[in-house]
Amino acid sequence: MALDNVREMSLSRTAMKAELLDAETELRLAYAWRDERDEAALHRLITAYMRLAISMASKFKRYGAPMNDLIQEAGLGLMKAADKFDPDRGVRFSTYAVWWIKASIQDYVMRNWSMVRTGSTSSQKSLFFNMRRVQARLERESQAAGETLDKHQLRQMISTEIGVPLHDVEMMEGRLSGSDYSLNATQSVEDEGREWIDALEDDSPQAAETVEHSHDTEQLREWLLFAMNALNERERFIVRERKLRDQPRTLESLGQELSLSKERVRQLEAAAFNKMRKSLENQSREVHHFLA
Repeated sequence: MALDNVREMSLSRTAMKAELLDAETELRLAYAWRDERDEAALHRLITAYMRLAISMASKFKRYGAPMNDLIQEAGLGLMKAADKFDPDRGVRFSTYAVWWIKASIQDYVMRNWSMVRTGSTSSQKSLFFNMRRVQARLERESQAAGETLDKHQLRQMISTEIGVPLHDVEMMEGRLSGSDYSLNATQSVEDEGREWIDALEDDSPQAAETVEHSHDTEQLREWLLFAMNALNERERFIVRERKLRDQPRTLESLGQELSLSKERVRQLEAAAFNKMRKSLENQSREVHHFLA
């Protein structure tokens, strides 16, 4: 524990000493990383905003997670933000990074809150991080007004306040109030030592599911080939380089190779996707329903 505190303090001190980037420098570093994969520019950008990541991580200490782990997850979110940031949109990197940092920390907290998945949708995440606060406020307000709320009324008010279905509130309340139990625990004395794990259904893919997945994959492959055939050679090249490579190429690098502007490559890419979509929609009702 003492060692963790020392590491936390060291990270915080290092972050506080990092430079403050003005908008022009930030933009230049973002372009250098996006277009040239300049790792020095990425490191400088990440280091400058690590204080932001640490500050956001500290707000989640109340959920019981180690601060060093929270900082690590915040750093991962910051790196994801740097990798996906588009400087052409005219938004400051810090504004964009806040969402990715928060999402990364929240996912970590929810993964480690319980072995049972607590929630995955945006509404469930909002419920997880806001339900207790909203519930406490509603109870205080009702007491101040001399009213008494039963559990059903309270759940309905939480549902309305946060904007989620009532059954989500009931589900989350049950998960947050319960605790994890070992699957190796015996069910009861009468069951002669039978463990809970013996009652679990095998969730590995069944033969029918495997065949269905294989069929769907082959169908999607045929649709893709059909749609690609509707393109000319240059359009196929752009789609292949932008979407079908393990490491997609940038608009700028394609523009240099094709002797076109970056904007022209983007227009050709958009036109190619539109042509592919129309080709698929005209192929059959099944494809049209899939894309709808």
